[in-house]
Amino acid sequence: MGVLEGSRDITPSKFEEVKRKGDKAIREWIDHNLKYCSCLVVLIGSRTSQSKWVRYEIQQAYSLGKGIAGVYIHNLKCPNCQRIGRKGDNPLDNVLNRNGISLSQYIKCFNPNSFNTYMYIKEALPDLVEEAIRVSKG
Repeated sequence: MGVLEGSRDITPSKFEEVKRKGDKAIREWIDHNLKYCSCLVVLIGSRTSQSKWVRYEIQQAYSLGKGIAGVYIHNLKCPNCQRIGRKGDNPLDNVLNRNGISLSQYIKCFNPNSFNTYMYIKEALPDLVEEAIRVSKG
């Protein structure tokens, strides 16, 4: 969507390139990208919560005190099949804070139930990111 600064550098093709180098390379790539951001935005699709790398990225962002915001993208067309995806489970359910409480209990996930999902995400994302950063510092 081009809403977030630097978002063009983190693409599915880049991840596939790094993935071919193995788990250590993926961890280093995630750690490197998190180092230079204030907030992790988790785009939640139908299989996001099943990814060990999404879980790792959320855990790392939480450990580093970064803001974390989730955005459900099930109302967007899949670029491969052009069908509207189904809503996935919240990956923040799978990560616990220091007190054993699921991050989903207090980290907001935006769920745009709208005809024009792209527009609503684009408009809401800056505020979601700012709120996530405030929550991480409070």
